[in-house]
Amino acid sequence: MLKRKQYDNKIIPRRREKHEILKGEKGVVICKNCDAAYCVKSWRHSLNDCKNLDDTAVKFSLCPACQMIKNKQFEGEIVIKNAPVKIKNDLKHLIELFCKKAYERDPMDRLIAVKEIGENLIITTTENQLAVKLAKKIKETFKKAEVKITYSPAPSDVAYVKIEFRI
Repeated sequence: MLKRKQYDNKIIPRRREKHEILKGEKGVVICKNCDAAYCVKSWRHSLNDCKNLDDTAVKFSLCPACQMIKNKQFEGEIVIKNAPVKIKNDLKHLIELFCKKAYERDPMDRLIAVKEIGENLIITTTENQLAVKLAKKIKETFKKAEVKITYSPAPSDVAYVKIEFRI
């Protein structure tokens, strides 16, 4: 029988989480930019989901997603190459709708930008999981797309996705 070590049951947060998640923050934090609210240890769209707000202190600051957009940072980048001209509008529409639905579920999942540089589309998101899920959705929808996902080294958790259309 193996003996458990003292640190086995502790949750060790990733380095990035220190600035993203307000650990044990008392009260409510409301984003100055998008009105998202931090209460009960998570970010929500509104204060309707928060309970017992009578005696809580309210602070105003930027949420992690708005802070990332302000600092021109991203956690997910998708580069789409060789997209046929006739499906580009459908592709942009799919990206916007997918990210809109993700934002409705979680206020921290955001589409930062869709840039068209030459023949390529470059999409940036605030969450790496959102970029990966979006890439898989594009592959599922447009069968001629090949997806390659890479992640940056350990301290950072940026996902780089390349999608190339076979002609």
